[in-house]
Amino acid sequence: MSVKLHGLRISYYTGKMEAYLRYKEIPFEFVTLNPERMRRLRRETGAAQMPSVELADGRFMTDTTPMIEWFEEAHRAHPVLPDATALRVVAYLLEDYADEWLWRPAMHYRWSYAADRAHLGRLIADELLADVRLPGLLKRAFIRRRQLGRYVRGDGVNARTCRHVESIYLRTLNRLDAIFAERPFLLGRRPSLADFGFFASMFRHFSQDPTASTIMRERAPGVLEWQARLWNARGSAYANAAWEMEPSGVEALLADVATAYLPYLNDNARAWQAGQTHFDPQIEGVQYEAVPVSQYRVWCLEQLQRRVKALPFEARADAEAMLERYGCLAPLFEIEAPCSRFDEGAGAPFRGRKVHYQNRRD
Repeated sequence: MSVKLHGLRISYYTGKMEAYLRYKEIPFEFVTLNPERMRRLRRETGAAQMPSVELADGRFMTDTTPMIEWFEEAHRAHPVLPDATALRVVAYLLEDYADEWLWRPAMHYRWSYAADRAHLGRLIADELLADVRLPGLLKRAFIRRRQLGRYVRGDGVNARTCRHVESIYLRTLNRLDAIFAERPFLLGRRPSLADFGFFASMFRHFSQDPTASTIMRERAPGVLEWQARLWNARGSAYANAAWEMEPSGVEALLADVATAYLPYLNDNARAWQAGQTHFDPQIEGVQYEAVPVSQYRVWCLEQLQRRVKALPFEARADAEAMLERYGCLAPLFEIEAPCSRFDEGAGAPFRGRKVHYQNRRD
């Protein structure tokens, strides 16, 4: 079955989906987005976001995590999800953390630094707006201003918070480099969902954007090597490789999840329940102001809770014990009913949903 992947070559989540389809050995055609195609995606999926997958039967899907779950059911060979064990919860938790939490530093490094801003403004304008009949200087200026305003300054990144934002990237590099010194992938000797989650930012942003890529090469060459290894990986070559039931090194990443990401999700969920459009979270002692409330991230919290609850009895007990060891259990279930009202028809990843996505395009 051949599918079409609609996206951009410099896009955070598009790179994640490309790598997954390559690993699963699912043939696909890459379709470069332009304004007209973006409008079509909005009609087909309810959200003008990338990437989107168009199936051979004409159906459209969006949102990488539900799309991967769908493909895992449709294409059972070379799974990236561990069996229904505590390790599956680890994979989901790390993937969600990587998807959502690394977004802010990825946007910051891309758009806050002048050289990066100029370079990426040109790349995006030349790819996304190639058919728009305006002078190149105007198109590039529009992209730079829009991205910096919406995804950096509009997401709480300023002179007071930028050092903390950068520390997220630097700390993550340290965590990952230590893991890849011991084994080729995050959870063992074969790729998992967690690898593809981290790949999104590490491949299309941190390893390619000028400032962040220099840091990666100097600070964490093992991460640079891993993302090339994952891009080149094919499932058939890893059929006999195994995941580790208790992989060393991930406890440091889970500590970051427990102390930074889950508290942020809870603050965001409370703000959503209160009907706020912005909130002022304090993250690891750093005060952020006027951060947009994300309905999607309330749903992320719900989904993480659901995946623990969906495990068989013994596996759930093991998962909860593991989460408690790493400090994740209490913050994960701090809010009993997040009530996102997102995807209420449980249609993900298919069309027909009235959705609100916050910070899902780059």
